[in-house]
Amino acid sequence: QVQLVEFGGGSVQPGGSLRLSCAASGFGSDTWALGWFRQAPGKKREGASCIQSPDGVTWYADSVKDRFTISLDKINNTLYLQMEALKPEDTAIYYCATAVLWRGTCMAQYGNWGRGTQVTVSA
Repeated sequence: QVQLVEFGGGSVQPGGSLRLSCAASGFGSDTWALGWFRQAPGKKREGASCIQSPDGVTWYADSVKDRFTISLDKINNTLYLQMEALKPEDTAIYYCATAVLWRGTCMAQYGNWGRGTQVTVSA
């Protein structure tokens, strides 16, 4: 019943910015979290950022801290990831997924994933 659809990816030069969006539906009114996860070619999928509702607690991977900002539009049920000062190593497919925040970390949970959107950072 949960549906997640990402959009907003593209190609940018190093130092550029992008904003990713994820339209979410099928959630109840209880506590839940959404996260952005990314996978570069030949690399393992890793968490980038997560946010919990309704309290708004966030988590960021060290590699994106101070460059990425996660936010949630509760009225329109849309998750965002504002990415600044992009680096080539940020190149990956970015997915949104249901997640949990637990003891200072974020993990994908419950098996709900979007189809992903490609972000490419190169000169």
